[in-house]
Amino acid sequence: MKKLFSNLYITTQETYISKERENIVVSLHGKEIFRAPIHLINSVVCFGNVACSPFFFELCAENNVCISFFTTYGKFIAKVQSPISGNVLLRKQQYKYSEDEKFCLNTAKSILIGKLNNSKTVINRALRDHGGKMSDSEKLKQVSESLSRALSKVLNAENIDVLRGMEGDAANSYFSVFNDLILSDKECFFMTDRNRRPPTDNINCLLSFVYTLLAHDVSSALEGVGLDPQVGFFHKDRPGRPSLALDLMEEFRSVIADRLVLSLINLSQLDIKGFSKSPSGGVLMTDENRKVVLDAYRKRKEDEIFHPFFKEDIHIGLLFHAQSLLFARYIRGDIDAYPPFIWK
Repeated sequence: MKKLFSNLYITTQETYISKERENIVVSLHGKEIFRAPIHLINSVVCFGNVACSPFFFELCAENNVCISFFTTYGKFIAKVQSPISGNVLLRKQQYKYSEDEKFCLNTAKSILIGKLNNSKTVINRALRDHGGKMSDSEKLKQVSESLSRALSKVLNAENIDVLRGMEGDAANSYFSVFNDLILSDKECFFMTDRNRRPPTDNINCLLSFVYTLLAHDVSSALEGVGLDPQVGFFHKDRPGRPSLALDLMEEFRSVIADRLVLSLINLSQLDIKGFSKSPSGGVLMTDENRKVVLDAYRKRKEDEIFHPFFKEDIHIGLLFHAQSLLFARYIRGDIDAYPPFIWK
């Protein structure tokens, strides 16, 4: 299995990234604050006002290390990477199938089965572990049952627009009880609905940030196996949108991103004062809170989990690579259907 390397996240504003021999060096106002050998880094992710030297770009290109730039809100701006050496035959098959309505429908069904199962499991686990602390356990049970009913309808859907409608209804139902999964600091962490660009409350700020990290990792994994992350089967293609990465993300959103956010809140690991409203009404995190989230995300990816298809324990950070491999095999016709990762 592929080795788990680190992503380097740069969130401190006004930092400067340069090269010294085979090392990445991060400085703030002329003072070095971080250094790491390039061979230990998988990608560099920059948020906000971060500058880079041309020699740093050269070092990353020579070592196939991707550099991504995002706004402080987590909106994607640009990516710098060495020439793509993906399997051209695999990509040609991917492009061909992306125009095949039946193939897209079957793929979307697999993706949605993974998402609904994992969303339901997050709720059921919360009921099992913390049911006595929750104010409305009955409502959570009702949503879990509604997700089960939605699952039974997925296989009978006749077109992809119906599936998109089902996914939207299921997401609304799931997020309608998200506040009930919050066990501490409820006066500061609550949401009225799922919103973004910009997020208007602390929970949506956290979710959007972690979803950005997840999308970056899934995109990198897809490129690593030779697929084009821009051309999807469930999400519509749009300029600048990594539609295939968003497709594969669906099975990971609740089990990785949402549970991480819930854990950080419920264990009171975030500074409540570390959130602020911008003039536009969007909520921003301080560098300190971002570092807490990034550290928790990194540690989470180092945990191991059993993969039912490969029948072995793998690092959670390699789930994206494992599922990308399975998707590539599906595109090549080596397996009859895409098996989403379903958390037990």
